[in-house]
Amino acid sequence: MSRYCSQCGKSIKACICKWIQTLTPSVELIILQHSSETNRPLGTARILSLSLTNSYCFVGEDFTHHTELNQLIGDSDYQHFVLYPGETSVNYQVVKNTLTKKNKVRVILLDGTWKKAYKIWQLSSNINELPQVHLPPDLEGNYRIRKAPNKNSLSTVEAGYHILSLIEPEMDFSPLLTAFEQMIDFQIRQIPQEVFARNYR
Repeated sequence: MSRYCSQCGKSIKACICKWIQTLTPSVELIILQHSSETNRPLGTARILSLSLTNSYCFVGEDFTHHTELNQLIGDSDYQHFVLYPGETSVNYQVVKNTLTKKNKVRVILLDGTWKKAYKIWQLSSNINELPQVHLPPDLEGNYRIRKAPNKNSLSTVEAGYHILSLIEPEMDFSPLLTAFEQMIDFQIRQIPQEVFARNYR
């Protein structure tokens, strides 16, 4: 018998499937996951992939010639945005207005540490040509188990939750955070309290 869940990929005792709820937003997410993230026990992109029926997740580093991704972003029925805080990035309201006008929207998330996400951005020339969007700067992450460079550093699932909630406020995306928080709580319970207090608080 496998020690790992066939759905979420986590160990049976750490399985998050019971907290996953199926959601179908109007906005579709495309997750570009750095290959170094695929086997991380605390990876959060999987929560988005399991929860969102109309999401895509591709693994790699340079997606310039990724056939399926290029087919998606080449679909003229959709307006594509990259969630990336570049100098030319626009407020989420622009994406919301695009959706309000009955245009279909996909948002691309880069999954990895800041350094790895930046590497994807640097190498993948096909997404460089797409408009960028940023989240409000005052959002704070709750990734208690990982050291973050600053308070507003968000995990991939938190970024997905916020961009979807801002664009489609009429829909409840809180199950994404519930699964995330349950995953983090489980991991914290596995760490001796003195170790957690010394390293994560």
